Amino acid sequence: MAPRRPVVAVLAVVIREGKILLVRRANPPDQGLWGYPGGRVEPGEALLDAALRELEEETGLSAGDPQLLTVLDFIEHDAEGQLAWHYAMVTVLCRWRAGEAVAADDALEARWFDLDAVATLDASASARVAEIAALACAA
Repeated sequence: MAPRRPVVAVLAVVIREGKILLVRRANPPDQGLWGYPGGRVEPGEALLDAALRELEEETGLSAGDPQLLTVLDFIEHDAEGQLAWHYAMVTVLCRWRAGEAVAADDALEARWFDLDAVATLDASASARVAEIAALACAA
């Protein structure tokens, strides 16, 4: 049965030396696709803190100065038209502080991409990855 309320989750968007960090997801949703480190917000956890935590858990990177970029709805219905899932994804721009990106937790790979490369990922990336990258680079 689908959740009756949206699930609040965060995406940590990190830019370092003109490149943006993406991870290849190990688990559904978007298993095998490139996207931003992130996950569900824990009860009692502030949104910006959740983004920093998820980033560290999935990549080992330390970041700070989190800023809200935007909030995106990801809604999917099943074949019968019933709600399959609804995520309210809070995208957070995080400033890299230390560490080298290493895939951990539910990430298969972690890699830095230039903006042009992100735009060419197409079907190998989660929805709206290029849009979020452009927004982050303009911030």
